[in-house]
Amino acid sequence: MDGQHGNGDGPRRWRLGPPWADRSGDEEGSRRWPWLSTALITVFVLLGSNFAAHAQAGERAALDPLARVLLLVTGVALLWRRRYPVAVVCVTAAATLVYLGAGYPYGPVFLAVAVACFSAVVTGHRRAAWAAMAALWAGHALLAHWLYRRLPPSGDSAASWGQELAVAAWVVAIVALSELARARREQWARERAERAQAARRRADRERLRIARELHDVLAHSISVINVQAGVGLALLDSDPEQARTALATIKDKSKEALGEVRQVLDTLRAPGDAPRAPAPGLDRLPELVEQAASAGLTVEIEGRAPHLPPGTDLAAFRIVQEALTNVVRHSGSRRARVRLDPEGGTLRLRVDDDGPATGADAGGSGNGLAGMRERAAALGGTVEAGPRPDGGFRVLARLPLGPDDAKEEHR
Repeated sequence: MDGQHGNGDGPRRWRLGPPWADRSGDEEGSRRWPWLSTALITVFVLLGSNFAAHAQAGERAALDPLARVLLLVTGVALLWRRRYPVAVVCVTAAATLVYLGAGYPYGPVFLAVAVACFSAVVTGHRRAAWAAMAALWAGHALLAHWLYRRLPPSGDSAASWGQELAVAAWVVAIVALSELARARREQWARERAERAQAARRRADRERLRIARELHDVLAHSISVINVQAGVGLALLDSDPEQARTALATIKDKSKEALGEVRQVLDTLRAPGDAPRAPAPGLDRLPELVEQAASAGLTVEIEGRAPHLPPGTDLAAFRIVQEALTNVVRHSGSRRARVRLDPEGGTLRLRVDDDGPATGADAGGSGNGLAGMRERAAALGGTVEAGPRPDGGFRVLARLPLGPDDAKEEHR
């Protein structure tokens, strides 16, 4: 029932316990019982109180079974401090106050309430911890200055205000240390969350990069293969020699595509290793022209590209490759123009065709233009793509040059 109703974030996980149970901490951590630390604290409080009773004999009431029960309650209650921190800090403060009101000797009785306050503050129940500690101090002041005549031991005198100031300083120190621990814990949690988020962002960027590479490699090669397959089928009977040439082109392109895909996959298997082959760049434009020619597209190259950083060189090559692939797929024109214009620290790269759009479904994924824009944006550049007023289509990319390349181009 609860998995089908609510806010849609999935099935709810119900946790047992009263309303004051800690639900802000880690669920797995709250299941662990602090047996060892609770046992050590309880034994220390019992033994330390026995020593304090001998040291304060005649000044405070002797330890009796009720005193030992109160001490045992303050210690054993800490066993639930991770699950019910508010209840534990209230119980330990109340038991400690009853212990002091009965006139039993001072000693390590405050240790249990200090640990309970620390747990409550660290788990986020700050106001409850402050209230419990303030009530403990106020109750102690009331016992030590106004009710001492009516409470054991007999003949007891009022405590000095200096002693009350010391108790107040002790309370403030406990709360301050608890707050400091809480702040440090929250800071560590934020840092862990930021590191996890940064790792997710890096993984997302790497996944997008790989997706762009695979799309650009496969889209271009498969487009050429598709065109050549159509040519081969059309000429299989009338011109077997030309059909053989088309099949040879399909073989070469499929081999080249497999090689580039293998290179991308190798970087996944061994991300720390250098790639076996250099990344393609604008120096491979003649290959693109030949491949486009085999698909029936004539490409004219205008201008000269300067020396580019590897990342910019790869992005420029992939943008031209994807633009020409789109011409093969979607344009009725069999001619395209690529112009390279380095100007003012920017490489202006333009790919034009005269159209018109064929409107045919060539099996594209629709991610080509998005991939171009992502590549350019990653380098601080831009890509504009759209129909021209005269009926053709234009892709215009602006990619920043490196500092050295910009100076060289300026000279």
